Amino acid sequence: MKEFISYSPAMLKTFEQCQKKFEYKYINEINIPVDSSKMQLGKNIHALANYYLKSFNIDTLEKILDKKEKELWNNLKNNKYFNLSVIKSEFNITSKFKAYILSGRLDALVKDDKDNYYILDYKTGKIPDNAEFDYQTIIYLIITNKFIKKYNSLNFVYIDLKNNIDEIIKFNKDIKEKYEDILEKKISELEKCLKYNIYKKNGYNCNCEYHKICVNQD
Repeated sequence: MKEFISYSPAMLKTFEQCQKKFEYKYINEINIPVDSSKMQLGKNIHALANYYLKSFNIDTLEKILDKKEKELWNNLKNNKYFNLSVIKSEFNITSKFKAYILSGRLDALVKDDKDNYYILDYKTGKIPDNAEFDYQTIIYLIITNKFIKKYNSLNFVYIDLKNNIDEIIKFNKDIKEKYEDILEKKISELEKCLKYNIYKKNGYNCNCEYHKICVNQD
């Protein structure tokens, strides 16, 4: 049985999408080359945002942005949440959850002068369809709640840079209980698969990057 030190949003999301995909990616550690052009756009914006929030001089970097990058960057730079007081940017965060360890990497954590905290997540692509119950939202809010401890409010903000809109999820006692229940059930399900080394396919018409491997093993 393979053991994991911690569980990340990407791991749980992959497991929920398809157990076989999880097996290929995290158990067998098979990496399939994918088109990196869209990923590079996101990396560029995230790097620029990190330098900016850490008060580095980015004048030279801004001058070499292409048209699309400049539009996305201006949307972020003018975002009201992005201009709040910075606690940290681009940092790894972990926390114990029951018998497990949760981990993630936050784009930024900011606050206003009334101790309202906001986890920021910049998206150059699509915001999750059900953002309130996306594993990224769930894990980051659960971890950050322990990290901050005292606050007036805690919120998760998805910043859709392409459409220049925000989606805000507010953390409270009720949603915390729902999140903890979701995490416990999903991680228990995952560890059961690990124990018995049995992983089910999500379907037979899927077309993820591991599709050819799945087909050849049928």
